[in-house]
Amino acid sequence: MVFLPWIAMMAISSSEYAFSSTDETLSEAHGWHGAHIFWLLGVWVLFQAAVAFPTGKLRESGRLSARAAMLCGAVGTVLGYLALAYAPNVIVAYIGFSVLGGTGAGMVYATCVNMVGKWYPERKGGKTGFVNGGFAYGSVPFIFIFTNYMDTSNYGGTLTWIGFLLAAFVAVTGIFFRDPPKNWWPVHVDPLKVADDPRVRRSLSKNPPAVKQYTPREAARTPVLYLMWFCLLMTAGVNIFGIAFQVPFGKEMGFAGGIVALAMSLKAVVNGTGRGVIGWISDRFGRRQTLTIVCVILGLAQFAVYLSGSIGNMPLFLLASMISGFGGGAIFPLFAAMTADYFGENNNASNYGMVYSSKLVSGLVGSGLGAVVVAAWGYGGAFVLAGCIGLFTGILSLLLKQPGRGSRAAEAEAVPMTRATVA
Repeated sequence: MVFLPWIAMMAISSSEYAFSSTDETLSEAHGWHGAHIFWLLGVWVLFQAAVAFPTGKLRESGRLSARAAMLCGAVGTVLGYLALAYAPNVIVAYIGFSVLGGTGAGMVYATCVNMVGKWYPERKGGKTGFVNGGFAYGSVPFIFIFTNYMDTSNYGGTLTWIGFLLAAFVAVTGIFFRDPPKNWWPVHVDPLKVADDPRVRRSLSKNPPAVKQYTPREAARTPVLYLMWFCLLMTAGVNIFGIAFQVPFGKEMGFAGGIVALAMSLKAVVNGTGRGVIGWISDRFGRRQTLTIVCVILGLAQFAVYLSGSIGNMPLFLLASMISGFGGGAIFPLFAAMTADYFGENNNASNYGMVYSSKLVSGLVGSGLGAVVVAAWGYGGAFVLAGCIGLFTGILSLLLKQPGRGSRAAEAEAVPMTRATVA
């Protein structure tokens, strides 16, 4: 329940992280102008995030099994690629790729991320980060394929075989998915006592379990949920802006296509591997403390990307791209694990779905409105704005506190963290 979700996450990653590498080919082949390309990605992100909460509710109610969710995701994956390959007009592309493809990816994402957190409640940061990382670096081979191989003569066949291949990975891995029982903890860990394992003891001291198992309605009554939502909105918007505009920015600055593809690939690799590393770090030093540092890194990296590109410094451009990828990827496992830390594991799919729904807006802001800002202020104004947003979010993150911790009334209502084991 770690490696299978990881493989499935890699399979859906190219739709987001490699999409900007298809912009020139799709524009030339279909006659879609640049704004449509960026809005296609923005609407895809919107639907990918929109299904997180309903998928979580259906999963937790028992009306949607993990296997069924993954099979639906596989269908959406292949339909999205077929739409890009054969859509007779841009409206069909929006429906096929952005709506159906985004919905399928969202079901896979929500199922994989929340499942691994349930199986590893005592060390959810590192495990969640590892699985979440597949959502970025799984796109690396496709960035090179879309940039260096695919053109107007072969784009239909290329997108078709890639779509069926990735859908097969999602479907086959999903067949073996299963959830742990409610309130499940590993038999060697007692969350109510100090663990014998020093790694677990350190993790639980820095990230104590939730005071109670919050239902979505109870979580929605806490101000911290909305602050988490807003912080994720800001940081995810900056991350998506970088994904959408780094390739066209690099090309406009005069870098060769191979260099731009390499920069984007390094960004995706560090984006993904950074999720696992940052999850492990947050287990040791605390989720909120780690989040603040990541937001600052993400903000500063936007200034570095623009500066290095504007002066034509290729090594610095590659380094800045990697740092930006690290910061942009690290935020997602941090918020996923923090949601379980703050509100408990039993309803984590629904609770994280509410937090993750901020990506509904961040996708449109980072990709769609990002295109508007670039057109009005140029790349310089857009990257400076993105950097300032990252730094501002770092300040806001200092206000994140676990609900009920230190409150006698809340702790008195706490649902005991019992340990159920698999029969």
